[in-house]
Amino acid sequence: MRGLQRVALGLLGAACVLAASVAQAQAWPARPLKLIVPFPPGGAADTIGRYYAEQLGQALGQPVVVDNKPGAGTAIAAEAAARAAPDGYTLSLATSGQLTILPHLQDKLRFDPLHDFAPVSLLASVPNVVAVNARFPAHSVAELVAAAKAQPGKLGYSSCGTGTLCHLSGELFKNLTGTDLLHVPYKGSAPAVAAVLGGEVPVAVDTLAILAPQIQAGKLRGLVLTAAQRSPLLPGVPSAPEAGLPAFATAGWFGIVLPAGAPAPVVERLQREIAAIARAPRTVQELEAKGITVEHNNPAAFAELIRADHARWGRVIKDSDVRIE
Repeated sequence: MRGLQRVALGLLGAACVLAASVAQAQAWPARPLKLIVPFPPGGAADTIGRYYAEQLGQALGQPVVVDNKPGAGTAIAAEAAARAAPDGYTLSLATSGQLTILPHLQDKLRFDPLHDFAPVSLLASVPNVVAVNARFPAHSVAELVAAAKAQPGKLGYSSCGTGTLCHLSGELFKNLTGTDLLHVPYKGSAPAVAAVLGGEVPVAVDTLAILAPQIQAGKLRGLVLTAAQRSPLLPGVPSAPEAGLPAFATAGWFGIVLPAGAPAPVVERLQREIAAIARAPRTVQELEAKGITVEHNNPAAFAELIRADHARWGRVIKDSDVRIE
């Protein structure tokens, strides 16, 4: 009898906790929310974060304040988000680099990308482009591969920095095509693109937003977009599958996560609001004009994307022996 009483009391306690959690979630949000963005103002991440903060604020009836926390390769922002109270009032703009690349490059991170967060939804993606100087004699991926194989280890490609998605996309291209391109890192996209425009390096690997203006102006020639479909900004540049490289569809993504343990009803409400914002014509018009592809999914699908990309970039980093000094 006493055993049954203990079981009954345990079930009653669990029911009380669940009821309290549901009541709290129903009252949410009762005060302003904070969205941590891992980059300074300006740039794609901040643009996406501020747009969704504004739209979510209108949908939720409470302001969503952007808190820019740049530094340490986005680790500072991730650590702050992981340590925040799991009450639904601290959101984090997570990036593919932050959760799927950085953990393979730094051993002393104070967050676990697969266990310290509750994924809510993907927001957007920004594909990369492999392009060449307009004077370089390659008009397709096949011609670039042939040129690289004729000069193993000598044909260089520029990236926006060691360990960035630009760099790892270049390494993945090498792995998929069996080429030995020389990685030439720069401190940011501006000097990396300038090096290709000036003829110092023949190949550029950078985001659509960065390279599209140079390709549209005829200064660079786009060879492949790291996405499953072509972009309206560069209709003449083939997608990864069209170029014969379906596994090269590796767009950098942005999404919303909460600290692990956030109430399930809060996660579900946020996901519904994000999906509604993503489907709004204004969202597509404002973001896609800047080279940003609007996306959304559910928590389970977003969690699987994080796991899959974490494993994929881990293999690329291991195979390429990438190191950050």
